[in-house]
Amino acid sequence: MSGRDLFCQPRRIGRGAALTLVFAGVLVAGAATGSFPDSGQAGSAGRRTAAGSAHMSPGQEDVQQAAAEAMADGKSPTEAAERAVSRSGDRWGAVYSEGEYQEFQEALDGQYTGVGLWARRERDGRIEVTKVQPGSPAADAGIRKGDRLRSVDGSKVDGRPVTEVVSLLRGDAEDAPAGTTVTLGLGRGTRAWSETLQRVRLSTDSVTVRKLVGGVTVIRIAAFTKGSGDAVRAALRQAPAGAGIVLDLRGNSGGLVTEAVDTASAFLDGGLVATYDVDGAERALHADTAGDTTRPLVTLVDGGTMSAAEMLTGALQDRGRAVVIGSRTFGKGSIQMPTELPDGSVAELTVGHYRTPSGHAVDRRGITPDLEAGPEALNRAETVLAGLGDPS
Repeated sequence: MSGRDLFCQPRRIGRGAALTLVFAGVLVAGAATGSFPDSGQAGSAGRRTAAGSAHMSPGQEDVQQAAAEAMADGKSPTEAAERAVSRSGDRWGAVYSEGEYQEFQEALDGQYTGVGLWARRERDGRIEVTKVQPGSPAADAGIRKGDRLRSVDGSKVDGRPVTEVVSLLRGDAEDAPAGTTVTLGLGRGTRAWSETLQRVRLSTDSVTVRKLVGGVTVIRIAAFTKGSGDAVRAALRQAPAGAGIVLDLRGNSGGLVTEAVDTASAFLDGGLVATYDVDGAERALHADTAGDTTRPLVTLVDGGTMSAAEMLTGALQDRGRAVVIGSRTFGKGSIQMPTELPDGSVAELTVGHYRTPSGHAVDRRGITPDLEAGPEALNRAETVLAGLGDPS
């Protein structure tokens, strides 16, 4: 399992992830949020408040009532809501503070507070740095990919879940803002040292593009943040005429549904992307017309492909637009609705599920690729694209 100190599950470890009617993941690869067209954009909160709760589900009403009673008794509404969510048995249920909710919104705008480190836990429990963001405090301190992260502010991290390590890096427990410091214990070979870094506001590169020998363009989407769809379209315009495209969604845990639909629109000429239900009401998401339907396309997925990324994968697969290569996706196909509590915190419970164009239910099942592949997935993709040939 891999992780990073952006789009990570903040504050209270072990909670579900979703804000603003989400297709979102809880793995540390990214707890991002998504909004549906009729639920309001993430940037505008889109919460259900007590004053506007006429259509709350029974579970949401229970949480709202528990929070209100706790506040009337001089107790913590947030803690009362957490207990109510836990009793509900909702695997994706969660409670977030007002500040946490704001952090998610900022992350979806392509920003985060951190030091610029990505990390993963090795089989022996060690935490290893997998990427350092250029221009970040970590990069300026000379930290490199492959370095071992031994401790954060004196707390040893070996054997701990990556989610907890990321939380320590961000200073979640202390609500640490940009400008606060964090001391990292590091190792490289036989060398051990420490670095004290200052947390800063950093911009994410959720869409990266590279060209392979032979002209194939690889478009990797780490998460669906604001502008992801436009970035994909720009990459398509710059790709060599007729060259194949690899859409790499491995490790993509979701994001803004509107951006995932916009990305689908880049490869489709209108038509259904997904259907979903909220409180029993059926709705549908459709692609825009005039997308690029001629380029050979392969989509790469794995067990870290979740939520909105699964929705996009299912649409391209069901519509016959892409060959999907990799391993079975995570299986996060449920929808959460956020509800604002009396103290400004946000509670959420599952209110519905989505299906791919062919009616495939993704939740707990995931999406099965057309071709199974592990580390060699990109090589398989190149082979498939060569077989598809020039569409002209």
